[in-house]
Amino acid sequence: MIFLIDALCQYPYLCGVTLQHMPIYHSLGEFPQKRHTQFKKPDGSLYYEQLFGTIGFAGMSSLLYHHHRPTRIASMGEPKPFGAQVAVKNNMTPRRLMGYRTKPANDYLQARNYVLVNEDVAIALAAPTDSMTDYFFKNADADELIFVHEGAGTLRTQMGNIDFESGDYLLVPRGIIHAFTFQNSNNRLLITESRQPLYTPKRYRNHFGQLLEHSPFCERDYKLPQDLETYDQLGNFLVQVKKQDLLHPIHYQSHPFDVVGWDGYNFPYGFSIHNFEPITGRVHQPPPVHQTFECNAFVVCSFCPRLYDYHPESIPAPYNHSNIDSDEVLYYVDGDFMSRNDVEKGMITLHPAGIPHGPQPGATERSIGKKETNELAVMIDTFRPLYLTQQAIDIEDAEYWKSWQE
Repeated sequence: MIFLIDALCQYPYLCGVTLQHMPIYHSLGEFPQKRHTQFKKPDGSLYYEQLFGTIGFAGMSSLLYHHHRPTRIASMGEPKPFGAQVAVKNNMTPRRLMGYRTKPANDYLQARNYVLVNEDVAIALAAPTDSMTDYFFKNADADELIFVHEGAGTLRTQMGNIDFESGDYLLVPRGIIHAFTFQNSNNRLLITESRQPLYTPKRYRNHFGQLLEHSPFCERDYKLPQDLETYDQLGNFLVQVKKQDLLHPIHYQSHPFDVVGWDGYNFPYGFSIHNFEPITGRVHQPPPVHQTFECNAFVVCSFCPRLYDYHPESIPAPYNHSNIDSDEVLYYVDGDFMSRNDVEKGMITLHPAGIPHGPQPGATERSIGKKETNELAVMIDTFRPLYLTQQAIDIEDAEYWKSWQE
């Protein structure tokens, strides 16, 4: 037990928390009854086992079985810069970014426009038009939470495929080799890269890790990997690997989707924002009731259509509140938003820590007597200040901070 505690405290964000965060066992394909034992092909040669885990050997993990060694590198290309260009590091101004001004691009990676970043997280907008057909991608630094605002298709991974549609969150753990196939060219994505593993909120889980009865979603809502693609194929296969704000082109001698089977707890999955069941009350409920994902550096919340507060004198609009401990990012997906006067799809607002914010003039009074809202939005609250990139400045409405003037 002492060894385990010491091991966990090598990772400060795990000290004092349980390890059970998404305790769903899943498996696809074929694998031996006993781990770390011989698993032979029909010709008598061995399949190759790979432990796929995070947080050393203390976090969630899965065991994958490959036709070929996953280490067979054919060649290494020259890395290229692939990160954010910070334009404003010390920000105290409320900001509004017009996300749909982000121009579409053919390539999935080149479409990624980083707008808000810090040491823990990078938030990007992307409007890719083409599927990934000639390379695969791996983020070696961060878990990726991809919110599909518009579009549909299939997330193809070495651990199986996940069909997605508008409104889906796709959580891709760091290290997963994957590729996107889109149904058409109309795609809008909000991508959050987390340098800490992302989990479901711990207050909605018991000590075993199961989601509790009062949780706004449950394990039945997840989209788990299916349809394992397996290729016993040699050749030259490009995997673009993101590491420390560089994109490393690594060519492998065998197809990265050569997994014949796997089992465990660390794998990609999907969750639709439309399956989030809002928690309501007699008076206005604070943002934590909308929480969907978390780590020690930030939280992600889902604001969904719901009934308004039912106290006879309730004010449905949120009260003014001080952002002392966190920067608040709100990504507007659809519907009218009770606290704002002029909302557009894909708009992002940033309210920095240190100054209060609240409804715009007239919004509080206008909300009284309303019975429900059809708003749909994703909120990201970070516990360290966010920096704005040049790509953010390029799509900013610079007059936003004046919108509370009367």
